[in-house]
Amino acid sequence: MKKWILIVLVVVQGFAQSEDEKQIKSIYEASLTQGKAYDWLNHLSNQIGGRLSGSVQAQQAVDYTKAQLDSLGLDRVWLQSVMVPKWVRGTPEFAFVETEPGMTNTLPICALGGSVATPPTGIKANVIEVKDLKELETLGKEKIEGKIVFYNRPMDPKFINTFQSYSGCVDQRYSGAVEAMKYGAVGVIVRSMTLRSDDYPHTGSMTYGDTAVSERIPAAAISTNGADFLSTTLKLNPDIKFYFKQNCKQLEDVESFNVIGEVKGSTYPDEILLVGGHLDSWDLGDGAHDDGAGCVQSMDALRLLKVSGYKPQRTLRVVLFMNEENGMRGGNKYAAIATSIKEKHIFALESDSGGFTPRGFSFDCSDANFERVLEWRNLFEPYMVHYFEKGGSGADIGPLKNDEIVLAGLRPDSQRYFDHHHAENDTFEHVNKRELELGAATMASLLYLFDKYGIVK
Repeated sequence: MKKWILIVLVVVQGFAQSEDEKQIKSIYEASLTQGKAYDWLNHLSNQIGGRLSGSVQAQQAVDYTKAQLDSLGLDRVWLQSVMVPKWVRGTPEFAFVETEPGMTNTLPICALGGSVATPPTGIKANVIEVKDLKELETLGKEKIEGKIVFYNRPMDPKFINTFQSYSGCVDQRYSGAVEAMKYGAVGVIVRSMTLRSDDYPHTGSMTYGDTAVSERIPAAAISTNGADFLSTTLKLNPDIKFYFKQNCKQLEDVESFNVIGEVKGSTYPDEILLVGGHLDSWDLGDGAHDDGAGCVQSMDALRLLKVSGYKPQRTLRVVLFMNEENGMRGGNKYAAIATSIKEKHIFALESDSGGFTPRGFSFDCSDANFERVLEWRNLFEPYMVHYFEKGGSGADIGPLKNDEIVLAGLRPDSQRYFDHHHAENDTFEHVNKRELELGAATMASLLYLFDKYGIVK
């Protein structure tokens, strides 16, 4: 009797596997032959451009993506109001190294997001180079006061996962100014967070903590080539001066929106599966990889399930979050509202690592759910997307975390991501259509599996 039960279970399991293989194959074929993600990204990047929170372009992106979701015939599309910071860069930044009076070399810089401006005439001072925040304490106020602190710790090239390299040195960008202020520094220059040697400064968010505005010092990123030049010049002549001028400004908060669309589930409509990315970007490029790609992939994930004929059992929701880059207001607002109205999110997937070739997913979930996920890995092997690991998910879906929900992050190949991250060359021309479409199909496939089988409780 036990033998027959085992045979029946194997047959049933094999049938389900075959059914899943067919469904996932149809999703990939639909994405690669009739995907919409690339066209949507083309418009976001080339017709709208960089979408800094609170900007006109950010509002244009809200209007455009809502219109596209409306056209897909979803059950509901709406805007969720959120107040966001409005920081403006102003006129282009300018910097040079002065080796002796009248002898200068210009260097590429850009203000860090949230930085204050320099005085109208700029700042010129001696420079002191450090590798990390702890070195400030060693040097002390005597050696730092009145100088520009130059943080020059590069990303560690030994890590295969470049996000590990990034996390190992991003503290100097985020906290560099507030720490240097304690020792009387008049400004901060930070080596760009990229493994590439080039002339593109990479911006990003920073903090002053609760320091009064009048006491804040300006902070800027310098390109890796510029950082190497400055470091070498300092070794030859420690008395050089660095000049920079920037005109950025923090304005009052303004209203913006998360863009949301959903398909109601047929069997368990109260269980919500979310897929999303962040609609805002920095202003230097057009935000194609960070995170236009994640937004259009998330939109297309719902469309691909629809065109493949799949009828969801649970409610599928796409959310394009606003203000991930310099405040996380959109993600926090979405989670707060979901909690207040007692919505039950059981799964959330975020794409915010660029539109490169998908390799797999990372999961923030219970051991039981991760064991379930590992059973699906062979379904992704034909598409070379079977790197599954426990780890982080995404910044915007993080506030939804609880003991039951499964959070996941799409993990594309990371080798080129920081070539473009927060820089002028994060542009549409650097996105490969096929890689983008593979990512959308990969997200739709995981969404399908969690909808069909639910989570382990």
